[in-house]
Amino acid sequence: MIVPMKKYVFLVHHSEYIGFLDELRGLGVLHVQQEKGEPSEELLRRIQLQKDIRDTLAALRHRIVDQTEGTELSETGGIAITRTFQELTDRQESLQQELSALKKEIGFLQPWGDFSPHLITLLEQGGLKVHFFVCPARKYRPEWEQQYPVQVINTLPPNAYFVAITPRDNPPDIDAEEIPPPEESLRSLLAKAEALQKQIDAIDEKLDNFTLMAQPALEDALAEVGQSIQLVTVVDNTRKEADDSVMVLRGFAPVGREEALLSYCDEHNILFLSERPAPEDEPPVLLKNSRFSRLFEPIGELFSLPAYQEVDLTPFFAPFFMLFFGFCLGDAGYGLVVLLGATLYKFRAGEKFRPVLSLAQFLGVGTIIFGILTGTVFGLNLLGEQFAWLGGARNFMINSDQAFQLALILGLVQIIFGLFLQARNRARQFGFVYSISTYGWIILLLSILDLAVLKRTGAVSTWTAWLGVGLILLFNDPKAGLLGRLGKGIWELYGITGFFGDLLSYIRLFALGISSAILGFVVNDIALQIKEGIPYLGPVLFVVFLLVGHGANLLISSLGSFVHPLRLTFVEFYKSAGFKGGGKAYNPFSKEKGN
Repeated sequence: MIVPMKKYVFLVHHSEYIGFLDELRGLGVLHVQQEKGEPSEELLRRIQLQKDIRDTLAALRHRIVDQTEGTELSETGGIAITRTFQELTDRQESLQQELSALKKEIGFLQPWGDFSPHLITLLEQGGLKVHFFVCPARKYRPEWEQQYPVQVINTLPPNAYFVAITPRDNPPDIDAEEIPPPEESLRSLLAKAEALQKQIDAIDEKLDNFTLMAQPALEDALAEVGQSIQLVTVVDNTRKEADDSVMVLRGFAPVGREEALLSYCDEHNILFLSERPAPEDEPPVLLKNSRFSRLFEPIGELFSLPAYQEVDLTPFFAPFFMLFFGFCLGDAGYGLVVLLGATLYKFRAGEKFRPVLSLAQFLGVGTIIFGILTGTVFGLNLLGEQFAWLGGARNFMINSDQAFQLALILGLVQIIFGLFLQARNRARQFGFVYSISTYGWIILLLSILDLAVLKRTGAVSTWTAWLGVGLILLFNDPKAGLLGRLGKGIWELYGITGFFGDLLSYIRLFALGISSAILGFVVNDIALQIKEGIPYLGPVLFVVFLLVGHGANLLISSLGSFVHPLRLTFVEFYKSAGFKGGGKAYNPFSKEKGN
C-alpha cells in the first residue's frame, strides 16, 4: 500500500531559518517539495564535487596494490585528496602521452643505431650533406655503392636502412625514400624515456598510497557533500516573502510520522499549515507492505513507482510472480537447489543482501511446487513408467497438455484480477461511475469464456455479454455526450483482440517450463551415455557432467524464468490494472549518511 501523506507549508523568519533547517534535518521526516526552476550555481558546484569524489573512490577501489600498508597522507580531508588525485592522474596521463610519443620516436631511430647529431652538423658545416634512405630490401641496388659513398646501416626485414654522404650541391640520384635527419640521438631519447617512466612510477606510488589510506576520508567527505547538497537543495526550494524576511518551505510528511515535527513547531512557535495533498501537488510515494510483498518491491521499481493516487500493485503481483517463476523453471530439484543455496548463504550475507536471498527462497519454493505438480526433478519425468512405485502420488501431477491449459488459466485469472483492480482504482480516484465500463469488460470477457469454452449457461451468457457491451458503450467516458461515448465505446470494443493477445502471451510459461525440463532430460541422457561408454572413468565423468550440465541449465533457465514473468507483470498485468506509474520516491531531508 501507499502511505498517505500530509502537505505542510512552513513560514519561518529568516534569522531562525538555518536553525530550523538543522532541526528539520535531525527529525528526518519532511520530503521537501521541489520548486520549478534552474538549480543554483552553488548546487551545481557541489554536485560536481560529489561526482569528483565518487569518481576518485571508484578509481581507487579498482586499483590493485601489492603492498598492505601505506604512509600517512599529507592531504587532510577527502576534498583535498580528490583535488590531489585529479592533479596526479592528469599529470600521469600527460606523461603517458609524452612517453608514448617518445617511444614512437625511439622506434623510428632504433634501426639507425646510436650516433651523434652533432657530427652530422659538423659535416654540413664542411659542405657535405648526410642523406638518410629507407627502401624495401629487395629493391636495394649494390651499384649505388659504386656511384656514391653509401653505407648500409641496418637491414630489418622488409626494409634496408642506409646513408649517403655527398656534397651539399650534388644530391644523390637514388630511387629510395629519403627521410629527414634525426634531431636527437638514440641515447638521448632513451634517457628521456627513462626519466619519464620514473616520474610515472613515482605518481603510481602516490596513487597506491592513496588506495591504501584515502578511502575512509573520501567516504566521509562524500557523505558530508551529500548532506550539503541536501541543504542547498532545500534552500533553493525555499520561497522568500515579505521583502525576504519570511522563508516559505513546502513539503510532505507521512501520516503517523509527523508527531515529532509538530511538537517541535509548537515548542518553537513555528507557523505552519497542513492539508491533504491535491493530485497536482505530486506527493512522494512511500510503500508499506507485508513482509512477503516487501521482497517484491525492488521488482516493481524496475518499471516505476506507482503514482500517489494509484493502487500499489506490489502485493497483488507478488504471488503471481512467485508462481510464474516456478512455472518457468519447473523443476523441483532446481527449486531445492535455489532454496538451499539462498538459505545457506543467508547466514553469511550482510543485512542489505538478505532480502534478495529471502526472495530467492520464495522463488525456490514456487519452483518446487510446480516441479512436483509437473512431475519433474533434475530432468527426470516422474510420470514415466520407471516411477510407477510412486503410486497414488502421481495422480496429483499434470501432463504437458494440462500444463498448457494451466498457463492459460493463470493468465486469464491475472488479467481479470487486474481489471478488478483497475475498476477499484477508478472508483477510488474518480467515483463509481468511472469504473462501470471496466466492470463491463469483466462481464463481457467472462461471458465470452463461458460461451466459447465452458458452455455452462448458454443464453444467460449471451445476455450478459450484451450487458457488458452496453456498459462499455455507455460509460466509457461519463463526461462525454451520448454520441461521443458510443464512438469511443466502439473503438474500445475493437481492442478486445488485445485481450486475447495478452492471454496468449502466458503460453510462454508453459514453453519455458517444457524447455527447462527437456534440457534437463538431455543432460541426463548424455551423462548416462558417458557412464556406459567410457570404461573406468565413466562414473566419474558421469557425475562431473551432471553437475556441470544441470548447473548451466539452472543458470540459463533461471534467467529466463525471471525475465519473462517480469514481462507478463509489466505488460499484461499492469495494462489490465490500468497502471500508469511515474511516482517519485519519498526522500526525506535527513542526516542519514549515504553515498
